[in-house]
Amino acid sequence: MSNPKGGDAGVQATGLSKKSKKSNENINARLALVMKSGKFVLGYKQTLKTLRQGKAKLIILANNTPALRKSEIEYYAMLSKTGVHNYTGTNIELGTACGKFFRVCSLSITDPGDSDIIRTMPGADQSKAE
Repeated sequence: MSNPKGGDAGVQATGLSKKSKKSNENINARLALVMKSGKFVLGYKQTLKTLRQGKAKLIILANNTPALRKSEIEYYAMLSKTGVHNYTGTNIELGTACGKFFRVCSLSITDPGDSDIIRTMPGADQSKAE
């Protein structure tokens, strides 16, 4: 049976382009390596805490993070000269990429472990990574 609203048009409109899907998989693979071998904290309060302490190396924010939280995290990151990466997926997808069964709006990487995520992320500060 065909869809009365026009078939697969809705799937194509909401789907990611090939380039962003490829980079998203790349980020997910690096995130999985951080989860396995590095140190990180999940959540808004913990992310702010690592930023204030100067321990954060990279911040990753989901694309549906509330605007006020996002701007506050970005402000603290700017003060501590920490890179911020805006994840292309929602908080549900970011949680799944972290291997968790809950939503994650923000995560702070304090030690990347074996991953080269800090060097390869756009927006990551090179001076902080060394």
